[in-house]
Amino acid sequence: MKVAVVMGSTSDLAKVEPAVDVLKKYNVEVNVRCLSAHRAHLGLSEFIEECNNNGTEAIIAAAGMAAALPGVVASQTVLPVIGVPLSGSNLEGMDALLSIVQMPSGIPVATVAINGSKNAAYLALQIMAIKHDEIKEKLKAERVEMEQAAMKANAEVIEKFK
Repeated sequence: MKVAVVMGSTSDLAKVEPAVDVLKKYNVEVNVRCLSAHRAHLGLSEFIEECNNNGTEAIIAAAGMAAALPGVVASQTVLPVIGVPLSGSNLEGMDALLSIVQMPSGIPVATVAINGSKNAAYLALQIMAIKHDEIKEKLKAERVEMEQAAMKANAEVIEKFK
């Protein structure tokens, strides 16, 4: 069970780390790289080729501003690519969001919310759960825990306003 996580700049690291943490919590091997689509395109292509041949099951690509990275990755693989638009420009990530979701037909990139790397990891896990029952069961158990926490919070609100 393997997922690749790639970002365009080390300044993106803090926004990408939550995804890595979630994947590791699920015992998924994570290969993390910092490879700009513009400044390190040859290294990026080599990494994508490695992912195409080493059992990687999904690629999370995080980028801000022009956010070409997820699209460039998707153009070189048929693995699921999950784009994470990052804030950091004057447009607070809207530029990256619009760039990532406007992929040409036939080269899709699944896209999560601005700075939503944690949900990118969960989406990768859900994709992997199709063939990995241990991931599916852990995801189901986590959803039960979320519901229990939400119902506890609801009970506390009801009690407070009785």
